[in-house]
Parts: sequence; C-alpha cells; structure tokens
Amino acid sequence: MPAMNSVVLLLSVVCLGASSQQITDSQRLFSIAVNRVTHLHLLAQRLFSDFESSLQTEEQRQLNKIFLQDFCNSDYIISPIDKHETQRSSVLKLLSISYGLVESWEFPSRSLSGGSSLRNQISPRLSELKTGILLLIRANQDEAENYPDTDTLQHAPYGNYYQSLGGNESLRQTYELLACFKKDMHKVETYLTVAKCRLSPEANCTL
Repeated sequence: MPAMNSVVLLLSVVCLGASSQQITDSQRLFSIAVNRVTHLHLLAQRLFSDFESSLQTEEQRQLNKIFLQDFCNSDYIISPIDKHETQRSSVLKLLSISYGLVESWEFPSRSLSGGSSLRNQISPRLSELKTGILLLIRANQDEAENYPDTDTLQHAPYGNYYQSLGGNESLRQTYELLACFKKDMHKVETYLTVAKCRLSPEANCTL
C-alpha cells in the first residue's frame, strides 16, 4: 500500500510539473507577443503624430471630424464593443481577433506615410507578431473544440480597401490609414494583454 501511494504521488508531481511547464511556455510566448505589439503601437502613434504635426490647425480639425464619422475597414472584423465584453471574451477569441487585425495590415503597412526608418520596421514586426499569435492560437485550441480552424482566419474581405488607400496620397486617405493603423494596434495590444493576464489566476485583469 505505501508503494502504491508513492506511485500516485509521483504521477501527481509529474503531471503538475508538465502543466506548470505548459503555462510557463505560454506566458513566455504571450510576453513576447505583448512586447512586440506594444512596440508596434508606439510606432503607429509616432507615425500618426508626425503626420499630424505637418498639417495646418484647420486641416487637423477637419480631418479629425471626418474620421470620427468614418470607420476603419477592419471594423468588419467582429470584436468586443467595450472593455466589459473584452474581459468576458475567451482567450482563444481574443487571440483570433488579434490575428485577423494583424494580418489585415501586413501588406498595406508598406504604404504607410512617414520616415522610411520607421516604416521599414513595421512589416517584419507584423509578420513576427502574426506568427507568434498563431502559435498561441494552436496552443489554446484544445480548450475550444468547436472554435473555427485557424485557416479560416486568413480569408478576410478588407485587404483591397487599405491597398487602395495606400496608393493615394490625399490628406484624408493618409490620415485615415495612419489613424486606423494606430487604432487597430491599440486593440491588439489590449486583447493580448487581457489574454496574457488570464494565465495568472491571482492577477487583476480589469481594464
């Protein structure tokens, strides 16, 4: 009987160790992803700020007014409408939305206005971030068997919109492109931060 108890105890320790290792690996991947999207969000803010500073005061006012009435084409990607819905969303849902948003900018990011040194950093960082999010999605898919396969996330109806914007250098289109990029990177940063927080049961994930 003591021998049997020892075996049970050993198996429990092994299982606990494997589970802890899996959580540690996910935390590491999440930390890398959050760091990358935080940097992208900062780049987006800088590009937008640089463009705004080049405008006249009246131009800024008119463009901001127009943008508030307009929408980003990535709004077609269904996402939480407020912070409360974000906090109620599953980790897999937040990851999948983030993946779609990041993928939607891989090509049009090459047409963003701004200094070439900043612009050249964005596309490769988006590709790296997308790869990292995909790894996290696959690691979390076991938790939701009925969730759509990741292959379906690669087919979105918004690519041509941003490509056409990037080809036209009008003030309004440039403003919208930069403002939408900043808005979407902020969304991804929020979703990944909340998803990462879920790995720590003791943490307060309030936005």
